[in-house]
Amino acid sequence: MEHPDLLNPTNYNAQQNLPNATTVLVLGIISIVGSFCYGIVGLVCGIVGLILANRDKKLYLETPDLYSPSSFSTSSAGRVCSIIGIVLSCLVIVIMVVYIAIIGSMIYSNGLK
Repeated sequence: MEHPDLLNPTNYNAQQNLPNATTVLVLGIISIVGSFCYGIVGLVCGIVGLILANRDKKLYLETPDLYSPSSFSTSSAGRVCSIIGIVLSCLVIVIMVVYIAIIGSMIYSNGLK
C-alpha cells in the first residue's frame, strides 16, 4: 500500500507562512537604518511595517492553526523593529527641527545688528 502523501502531493495539514512576515521584518530593519536619513525614510517604512504587522497579528490570532509559529515570530520581530525605527525617526526629526530653529534664531539675531 502506498503512502497517502504520495497519492495526494498537496499536504493540506501543513502550516503556511503569514503573508507579510518577511516584508514586515525587512521594512522594520530598513526603518531603523533609514531613521538616520533625516528620519523620513525610517518613519515611512516603520509605519508601513507596523500596519502590515498588525494585519498579520490579527490574521494569526483568528486562525493560529493555519499559520506557522515561526512566521508569527518573524512578523513580531519586524513589528518591534518598526516601532524602534519609528521612535528613532521621530527623535531625529525633533533634533533636526530644534537644530534648524537654533541656527535660524542665531542668523536672525546676528542679522539685526
